[in-house]
Amino acid sequence: MQLRWYDHLLLPILCPLIALFIKLLMLSCRVVKIEGKDEQRKAVERSHGRAVYATWHQRMPYHFHFFGSRHVTMMISQSRDGEYAARIAKWLGFKSVRGSSTRGGSQALKGIIDKIKAGEIGGMLADGPVGPARVAKMGSVIMARDTGAPLIPVLWGADRCWTLNSWDRYLIPKPFARVIIRYEQPIWVPASAAAEELEKYREIFESRLNDGTRLCDEYFGTQRPWRKVKNEGVPEIGPIEG
Repeated sequence: MQLRWYDHLLLPILCPLIALFIKLLMLSCRVVKIEGKDEQRKAVERSHGRAVYATWHQRMPYHFHFFGSRHVTMMISQSRDGEYAARIAKWLGFKSVRGSSTRGGSQALKGIIDKIKAGEIGGMLADGPVGPARVAKMGSVIMARDTGAPLIPVLWGADRCWTLNSWDRYLIPKPFARVIIRYEQPIWVPASAAAEELEKYREIFESRLNDGTRLCDEYFGTQRPWRKVKNEGVPEIGPIEG
C-alpha cells in the first residue's frame, strides 16, 4: 500500500466525518421488518457467540450501521482505498484485518479465523472487493469450516436508494428510507469438507445470498440493478422467479 502525501492529512479528518455522515444517514432510516432473526440467534447461541455474517459488496452500506454495535471483525483490502475504509469502519465500531483476494488474502484469512475461534464475530463481503458481482468467493466458506461457526447470509433492501455507477451498482439508502433486513438460513460447513464438497457449500451460499437479495427487493416491489451490461450500456437486474 502506497499512500499519497495528502492522505496523511485527509485520513484523520475525512474518515470520522464520513463515519458521522453514514451514522446520521442510516439513523434516519426505519427498519420495518427483520426476517429470519430467530434462526440466526439460535445458530449463534449454538456456536457460543461466534458467527460469520456475509453479504454482497453492493449491500454493504446499511450493514455499517446495523452491525456496527456488534464489533464485527471484517477483512478489508490492503490498498489505499482500503486504508480509508478501515479507518471509517473503526469509527463505526468495526474491527478489521487487512487483506483481500488480490493482496495478502491468505494471511488475513488466517487472522480472521483465529479471531473467530477466540470468540469474535466475522463479517465478509462475499464478492468483494472487485467482483465479479453476485459470485461468492470461497473465503467465507473456508472461514465457516475452519472455525465451526455458522455462515449466515444477511441482506437488506430499501424502498428508496441511490445507485452508484460501479461494478456492482452499489446501493445507498436515501434519507428516511424504509428498510427490510433478511437473515437467510445458516450454513454449517463440516470440518472435514474439502474440494468438491467445499464447492457445493459455496454454491449453496451464493444461492441463498441471491435468494435473500431478491426477496428483500421484491418486498418493496422492484428488483435493483446489480451490474453493468457492457454491450447495451444498461444495468442488468437479478433473475425473477415465477
